[in-house]
Amino acid sequence: MITYSTYIFDLDGTLLDTLGDLAASVNYALRTHGMPEHSKDDVRRFVGNGVRKLMERAIPQGTDNPLFDETFATFRQYYMEHSLDTTKPYEGIPKTLTELKRRGCRLAVVSNKMMAATQELIRHFFPDTIEVAIGENEAAGIHKKPAPDTVFAALRQLGVGQKGTVYVGDSDVDIETARNSGLPCISVLWGFRDRDFLLNHGATMLISTPSELL
Repeated sequence: MITYSTYIFDLDGTLLDTLGDLAASVNYALRTHGMPEHSKDDVRRFVGNGVRKLMERAIPQGTDNPLFDETFATFRQYYMEHSLDTTKPYEGIPKTLTELKRRGCRLAVVSNKMMAATQELIRHFFPDTIEVAIGENEAAGIHKKPAPDTVFAALRQLGVGQKGTVYVGDSDVDIETARNSGLPCISVLWGFRDRDFLLNHGATMLISTPSELL
């Protein structure tokens, strides 16, 4: 593995296994508004493009459903209250981040998750290793991934450039984000997408365990 000085990480499916809490929140919102629920595997396929897109895929007829906005609001409120119920780092992630930090690497997270939820999760799980955490904030003119905006914002906050920086993620959106940001991409195999899916979407570097980043 090539040595890098800066690591930009995706969050869901890369650092944290958030699927259980996302699925529970989706189904709570659907159930509350009288809609059919989804399996965890369904929700796994729905994630990756932000929570609005997640709910567009989960709600029958998507945004054309007259109850879309109300159901989406229910999801957001419930998830903010329950985002730590079962979410946890993938095995080996805390140790790997600590070692990268010890070596002097700069570490940031960019996510299509809501900004408040992203920052809460980072404060809870990685307060001593992740320096910058940026979530969805299109109201501030920062477009979500696969646009490069969040990556560039993270680099600015870190005070570093693209040289020596790598992007680490688990999805096709992450591969495209890295490409749009002019960065190499390491695709992880413990997240929400499998090897064949990632290879079919242009993955060039794949790892099976976090320790391979070292």
